[in-house]
Amino acid sequence: MVNSSWLVIMALEFGFPLATGLVYAFVESTVEGKAVLLVLFLGSIFSWSVMVTKIRLLAFARRQSDRFSALFHQDRTPLRIYEQEVFFEGSPLFEIYHAGCEELCFQLLGSIEVDETYRARLEDAEKITPAQMRSVQAAMERAVGEAGLKLESQMIILSTAVSGAPFLGLLGTVWGVMDAFGGIAQSGSANLAAMAPGVAGALITTVVALLVAIPAMFGYNFLVTSVRSMIVQAENFAAELSSEIEHRHVEHGLREIRRPL
Repeated sequence: MVNSSWLVIMALEFGFPLATGLVYAFVESTVEGKAVLLVLFLGSIFSWSVMVTKIRLLAFARRQSDRFSALFHQDRTPLRIYEQEVFFEGSPLFEIYHAGCEELCFQLLGSIEVDETYRARLEDAEKITPAQMRSVQAAMERAVGEAGLKLESQMIILSTAVSGAPFLGLLGTVWGVMDAFGGIAQSGSANLAAMAPGVAGALITTVVALLVAIPAMFGYNFLVTSVRSMIVQAENFAAELSSEIEHRHVEHGLREIRRPL
């Protein structure tokens, strides 16, 4: 049996009544109920840590992407930032840009290295073919997918807390009520005073489960909306960068005009 005397001492010291409330329900809960509460407590810690961490990471990624986007749109030259070797760590847009520029440099120059001869080699390089451009687009598409996976990482913990915590709390409640009625059947005294402690101890698991699931639900919905917005932004930027590269570095050739005989 889990020792709950420290909860009683704290409740008395802070003036909380022992006859009602969560303290009384916890004291009267069974060993199984306390085990469920421990699992819910650990789940709450994990869900809150994920929410705080993801909110901070998404805010940082958004700031970095805004800085990168402002620099990129100054003159919209695809390889300018790549040539300057300016990095924006944590920005999904920059990761897509860097992947596309690496593949473009490889197709143009046969190398991704930026050295003192880079500018001269780039000026002398011929434009790439549409087939080579498809390789650049594939590299950016892979970067978009990797960025999406990185943004969505650990979201399974929140979705598990939202969907699993109420069922776990219900399991603890049903188990506690079953034990309470079993104890009443054995004692033979079916009165409210005998039933109340067991029922109160059983219901606390549902209350705690809802306290875990409700914040996780709000956090999950907020994060899902933010992640989807950033993924759409990344896809739009990949399309924009692809268009800029095609205009400046792709040789489409002239279509043959067939004249009737």
